[in-house]
Amino acid sequence: MEDEEIEKMVIAYLKKKGFKQTELALQEEQSKSSFASQTDPDKQILSVTESESGPAQYQDGYSKLRSWTYSSLDLYKHELLRVLYPVFIHCFMDLVAKGHTQEARAFFNSFREDHELMHLRDLQKLEGVLSPSHLEEMEFAHSLRQSKISIKMCQYSYELLVQYLQKSQSITILGIINEHINFEVSPGQPSTISDDADVVTLLGSSQDTSKLINQKEIRWGLLEDSLEERLEKAGALMSDSEKPEGETKEGEVEENKKKSVDGGKQGASVKKLKKDKVVGTTGKSIRSETNIVSMAPRVKPELSLPEIPTEVEHSILEDLRNRVQLGSLALPSVSFYTFINTHNGLNCSSISHDGSLVAGGFSDSSVKVWDMSKIGQQSDTSIMQGENDSASIEHLMGPEDGKRSYTLFQGHAGPVYSVKFSPLGDFILSSSADSTIRLWSTKLNANLVCYKGHNYPVWDVQFSPVGHYFASSSHDRTARIWSMDRIQPLRIMAGHLSDVDCVQWHANCNYIATGSSDKTVRLWDVQSGECVRIFIGHRSMVLSLAMSPDGRYMTSGDEDGMIMMWDLSSGRCVTPLMGHTSCVWTLAFSREGSLLASGSADCTVKLWDVTASTKVARTEENKSGAMNRLRSLKTLPTRSTPVYTLQFSRRNLLFAAGVLSKGV
Repeated sequence: MEDEEIEKMVIAYLKKKGFKQTELALQEEQSKSSFASQTDPDKQILSVTESESGPAQYQDGYSKLRSWTYSSLDLYKHELLRVLYPVFIHCFMDLVAKGHTQEARAFFNSFREDHELMHLRDLQKLEGVLSPSHLEEMEFAHSLRQSKISIKMCQYSYELLVQYLQKSQSITILGIINEHINFEVSPGQPSTISDDADVVTLLGSSQDTSKLINQKEIRWGLLEDSLEERLEKAGALMSDSEKPEGETKEGEVEENKKKSVDGGKQGASVKKLKKDKVVGTTGKSIRSETNIVSMAPRVKPELSLPEIPTEVEHSILEDLRNRVQLGSLALPSVSFYTFINTHNGLNCSSISHDGSLVAGGFSDSSVKVWDMSKIGQQSDTSIMQGENDSASIEHLMGPEDGKRSYTLFQGHAGPVYSVKFSPLGDFILSSSADSTIRLWSTKLNANLVCYKGHNYPVWDVQFSPVGHYFASSSHDRTARIWSMDRIQPLRIMAGHLSDVDCVQWHANCNYIATGSSDKTVRLWDVQSGECVRIFIGHRSMVLSLAMSPDGRYMTSGDEDGMIMMWDLSSGRCVTPLMGHTSCVWTLAFSREGSLLASGSADCTVKLWDVTASTKVARTEENKSGAMNRLRSLKTLPTRSTPVYTLQFSRRNLLFAAGVLSKGV
């Protein structure tokens, strides 16, 4: 029954009973309510909101905001421009969510060029959103709508933006900014354009949780009673200033020692690499920097570590005694191994600690290992097969009857995505698209164990610095810790929102770091399996990680060519490194921690001065908060060879490997 009928029945009843005063009062009340309903402010606001949120209002509101931003003063423009991208993507997604698909597509195509330079991959993902259901089904779009984007700007820039929004009276744009953007306002002058790589970051609903995680205590020091510590106590670890003068000039880099490893054509005969003695000592006595490693605090291991055989310990100590001290005036020698004629089949590579063995993982599910001492030699097939009857040893015959011997390991049922030598070079780990990890013996030339636990392809695998334990990362969004003597994982690290693409051990074996396609890096406690740090700042998937020898810093490289150095204690970015123009596939610290080497798909190896930059960061981190960039010391271009692997030997010779790519 409607209200009007009820009111008529009540009035009829009052007339029948003779309640005239009550009847008049009720009629007066009805007239007042009808007048109020005609001028109801709530209904007026609702009608205004509906008109404001129409498809044209998004285009008009964003266009006006864009014009105002680009016409702002140069001093504040770069900070105000940060607002445009989040407003743009949320305008687009709101239009799609309300069913205005054609208007959303026209809006997207009109303004996408403004953001392609910084956010091309994100735009390519959003381009596939064509209906409201896609917003829920696509993980990236769903996370954007459920999260807030944090933007850093100075107080004056923030006030300018608020003043504009008040004057423009665009409820649509104001609503988007209020719902999806969180401003971190700081006093003082605007930051420079290049400062703060994390000025625009995506914050999930667990923003407070991540802050709490980064407040956990980190024990980043080195293990007690390590070999380096014993050598230092014995006074046997000499700096370069105490070593005799050699024949090598300062800063000389030997990159001409390239090795042709794979292929069907016979390469030139290459002499065996005389281990790390090609490094030599610097020509003039250079006063070495304060030993970063010796200054690091000492911690106890959380894992039971394996014992090192006596002969191996003597070998390591000998390498430490003969280690070359590197620095800005003493760059490392480089030995580069080049794979040729791989026919786009090589996915990954690895080099043993002394450079004597090189391994490659291939798309045909095989792992191949080359012995550098046997390359170019005309060896007898029957002798080699007689020595290893059970091994899969193949001699590839080229068109010119040239022979290249390598050991072929077969067992995987899918492409091999990662291969790694153990610290002593006696074992190899390989991970594959078949979701398994296999352990191979370089002495027996056989597969020892197949580790099953991941549900999807395993992208990376890494031995711990002491061997025995290893970590893996997978498409199933987890990282796992294993020991060689157990077929089940010891720990499972879950928390990333997308693929875990790379994994790296801390120097003291108590932590592992993981890089993911969700653009974050996480640090995990090995004993508890808990996440103790979340590093936010990358704008694309993280592909490579490296830990400094003292365990204080970590570097991460992403798909866009950006490298970031992090302080593990604070969880903050010490400095961003920009120089590469393509994916950074590999990173490596020199053994004393003074240099960082980075290898990229842009066919270059870059050397960065770590010591000078971190010193400045320590002294000024509490003053202005300004970021300090690592100084690029040298860029070493290759001949159309993307760099897959970098590794410093114990004596500080830099090994590198890559595959010759004629299309680059």
